[in-house]
Amino acid sequence: MSRYQFLIDTYETERLKVLSVWGMFRDEDLFVRPNPTDPRGRNAIEHMQHQCHSEYNWFRNMFEIDTGARETLETRAALVEAYSADSAVRLDALREKDDAWWETEVSFFDVPRSRAWIMVRRIAHTAHHRGQQTTLLRMLARDVFSTYGPTADTNGGVIYR
Repeated sequence: MSRYQFLIDTYETERLKVLSVWGMFRDEDLFVRPNPTDPRGRNAIEHMQHQCHSEYNWFRNMFEIDTGARETLETRAALVEAYSADSAVRLDALREKDDAWWETEVSFFDVPRSRAWIMVRRIAHTAHHRGQQTTLLRMLARDVFSTYGPTADTNGGVIYR
C-alpha cells in the first residue's frame, strides 16, 4: 500500500462531500449572489463551474490525469453528472499511482512542488469553496446536512450560546 493512500482516501470522501453540498441547492437558488449588487461573490452555479474547471486544470496540468475538456455546463444536474463522472475517473487514476509518482516535483503555478503537496492544496481549495457554498445555503435558509459530522440541521450539532 502506498504511504500516500490517505490522500487518495481523502480525495474519495471530498468528492462525495462536493456532490452532497451541490445536492442541497434547489434550481431556483443557482443564480442568487451573496450580495446582489456585488458581482465578485459567486453564485452557486459559478461555484460549481469553478470546481469543475479548476479541478480539471489542476489534474491535467499537475497530475497528468486528463478526463477531457467539457463545455461550460449551465444546469445543476449537468454539473453534478459531469463532476461525478470526472472525479471518479480521477480517483481510479490516483489509485494506480506509486509513491515515486506522488513524490515527483512538478510545476505548481511555476513553483516546483511534490504531487503529494499539491494534492493537499487541492483538497484545501475544494474545502474552501465548499464552505462558501454552505454559507450560500444558510443565506438561502436551506438545511445544511452533515459533511464532516452532525449539524444543527440533523439534531446532532451542538449550538453553544
